[in-house]
Amino acid sequence: MDFAKARMNMVEQQVRPWDVLDMRVLGVMETLPRERFMPEPYQALAYADTEIPLGHGEETLPPRVIGRMLQAVAARPTDTVLEIGTGSGYATACLARMGAHVDSVERHDDLRLAARNRLHDLNITNAAPRTGTVTPEWRPPRERYDVIAVNGAMTEYNDFLEQFLALGGRLFVVTGEPPIMEALLVTRTTEDNTLHEQLFETRVPPLAGFEPQPAFEF
Repeated sequence: MDFAKARMNMVEQQVRPWDVLDMRVLGVMETLPRERFMPEPYQALAYADTEIPLGHGEETLPPRVIGRMLQAVAARPTDTVLEIGTGSGYATACLARMGAHVDSVERHDDLRLAARNRLHDLNITNAAPRTGTVTPEWRPPRERYDVIAVNGAMTEYNDFLEQFLALGGRLFVVTGEPPIMEALLVTRTTEDNTLHEQLFETRVPPLAGFEPQPAFEF
């Protein structure tokens, strides 16, 4: 399979048509070998417009959603990034190529180890995957981040991550329940205020601990 051609087709036929026009984002997605981040049985599907199973009921985000997320958070070369949900490590690598450093958290240790090895094989040294379960009581390695990217949905938005945003920092997360879920960008405008902007509709699996609650029945 010609992965280079498939990668270019992914960008031109999936990512660009979803209004991803940031040249830094497109450059990263055009050059990063996504197939290297997929489980071996699914490498041929690396550039398809679909989710790919990772194990433990986890799956990748489609490339177009990752492109929109990268464009929304707009990580700069001096930015520190917090990623919730390492998964395959592909989004981690994209963020690392755009930012200064990525702290990434994954609750399944085998997925974290696989992602770490993939990053190492590609000589991406400014990302640090670690094992952990994110809850409202959880604390990240640093006090503040310029970018926080959540690779999972919150059925009900919980603002606990906003306290870790630096001034001007951007937080990306998907909220709601299928069939209508909204991608949300939260920007810290002052120490006491944030701006919330709805970006687009999509479907993303829920973050562990933030799933829909069962309806109460009499």
